[in-house]
Amino acid sequence: MNEKQKKALALEYKHGFDAAPRVLAKGTGHIAEEILAIARREGIAIHEDKDMIEIMSTLDLNDYIPPELYRAVAEVLVFIYAAKGRR
Repeated sequence: MNEKQKKALALEYKHGFDAAPRVLAKGTGHIAEEILAIARREGIAIHEDKDMIEIMSTLDLNDYIPPELYRAVAEVLVFIYAAKGRR
């Protein structure tokens, strides 16, 4: 795979239902572009972090985020909530 290929991953968390955020979608190249297009169309905040995507892309669909990544995901959630506040 081309190292320059775009990667994307979508997380989902249902409060009171999920134990932790889980991988809803992931992909590279064209699939990554589709994930991003859907997020933009639906008004879902997008956070870019090359290091995080490299780590999280090792997870499978529907995998829960492991506890060692909670802090990183929490930082993304802070970004998302701040972005929503600016709208």
